[in-house]
Amino acid sequence: MDPADLFDLSGKVALVTGGSRGLGREMVLAFARYGADVIIASRKLDACEELAALVRAETGRRALPVACHVGEWSQVEQLAETAYREFGRIDILVNNAGMSPIYDHVANVGEALYDKVLDVNLKGPFRLTSIVGTRMAEGDGGSIIMVSSTASQDPGANVIPYAAAKAGLNAMTVGFARAFAPKVRVNCIIPGPFLTDISKAWDLEAFNKRAASTILLGRGGQPNEIVGAALYFASAASSFTTGSLLVVSGGAGGGE
Repeated sequence: MDPADLFDLSGKVALVTGGSRGLGREMVLAFARYGADVIIASRKLDACEELAALVRAETGRRALPVACHVGEWSQVEQLAETAYREFGRIDILVNNAGMSPIYDHVANVGEALYDKVLDVNLKGPFRLTSIVGTRMAEGDGGSIIMVSSTASQDPGANVIPYAAAKAGLNAMTVGFARAFAPKVRVNCIIPGPFLTDISKAWDLEAFNKRAASTILLGRGGQPNEIVGAALYFASAASSFTTGSLLVVSGGAGGGE
């Protein structure tokens, strides 16, 4: 096979949750540029519609915007139903939607916040993967990509429920890989600090100073730097890879 063909997604359908901004947006654009039709899901329909219009104009691929709160079991089921009704198949699923609210002290984490963080980061991906993975396994197979966080491996004191949920996502990656083998590959990207729109709330001067000594590459990632890992897992390039966790962090935590 020509190496260029390894990443060809022509004829594929990709569903990306949290697909309207940040890392999800970059994945949507990359999948479409490599030939896939895309389903863009997030809570804000207008943002999904805006990106869908860009995808159509730039690539000519079909793009379906869908409003979905992945923390709601019924909305996740409706998302899957809509995708299969409109496209008849899903070849690539990316569980990218997430939330990581911080708090001043762990004792002040209320039940509502805890439940919301676990629902969005863990319950939603579980249900969507269960539905889509089952249909993939019964059909032509496919690729499922979880999007975790380096907090799952090195949690800070101010993101404990989020870190626990993402650690659960790491475990689910391996479990689902076993559940849906051999026709479905399930892998996980573990991003470190990326300079997405969320980073606008950071003290970037302090972050950059800290990054110089705590991130081997000395900086945060640019959103489009997630694309290589996403295309690898989505495409035939990773045909013999499943149950794997790939850290994409610039070497975060590797400083002195």
